[in-house]
Amino acid sequence: MVQDDVNFVALVDPTTGLADAITLPAGKDDLRQFDDGRGNKKYKFDFEAMARVPTPGGTTLLAFGSGSKKRRENVLVLQVSGPASESRAHVPQIVPLPELYATLRAAGEFSGSDMNIEGAVYVDGMIRLFGRGNGASRGDVVPLDATCDIGWSALRAHIDRRDAASVPSLSRITQYDLGAIDGVRLGFTDAIPLSRTTLLYSAAAEASEDARNDGAVVGSAIGIMPHDRRREGRWAGLLDEEGRPFGGKVEGLVRHRHDPSRALVVIDVDDHTRPSELCDVALSGPWFGA
Repeated sequence: MVQDDVNFVALVDPTTGLADAITLPAGKDDLRQFDDGRGNKKYKFDFEAMARVPTPGGTTLLAFGSGSKKRRENVLVLQVSGPASESRAHVPQIVPLPELYATLRAAGEFSGSDMNIEGAVYVDGMIRLFGRGNGASRGDVVPLDATCDIGWSALRAHIDRRDAASVPSLSRITQYDLGAIDGVRLGFTDAIPLSRTTLLYSAAAEASEDARNDGAVVGSAIGIMPHDRRREGRWAGLLDEEGRPFGGKVEGLVRHRHDPSRALVVIDVDDHTRPSELCDVALSGPWFGA
């Protein structure tokens, strides 16, 4: 798990909820927490999206900066080897990739008016990025919820070379209208594989003025979409334990390791004095149907 306002990666045990912290480089004044009270949010890496790529030696974790500012144009590479119960994390590598982010930003049909990458998933040899449309409009250009695909082998080569000649191309750019909760539009916040043919995504309805500032959250949703995107996805608003609409901001999503009818979500409370919350979600209904 990554979080946009701290310079750590957490390896979380889904059974106990306990986390092992992996320290990332500190920011200005040797700080690793960023918030309005400290006045240092402009220095954060803003890692918002993480993809899990299977490799012969284990798993490569890729975390993407949101790209909402120049400092947020980095990719974190973390190799984790061994079985899940005895995993060993290697030293994290933070790679500046301004040429890649320039390519993403230049693709207006993906980036829209205010690019904010919030989800990433590995699908069939591709890295699919999810842009969240919670930004500010610029004239006739509006924020977009959209996805694009990047070949993993090409991205791996660019991470290694880091030059303009190796920038991978974008493909299958797709825009989405995710709906709204109480009149506030939903925007992508994460995505994971659900089955061989379907992705599971989370979305939050947040009335933010742009991609850099938090706003009032009225609810969150979980939805599904096919890998090939030939059909419309569908979603359901999250309910709390009493069956009432859940008003929290879901920013992270993972399937439960042992129960396919459950998912774990991370709630960002947008308050630097409170920790994020890990919650269990029951996926009742036709989540695995056509």
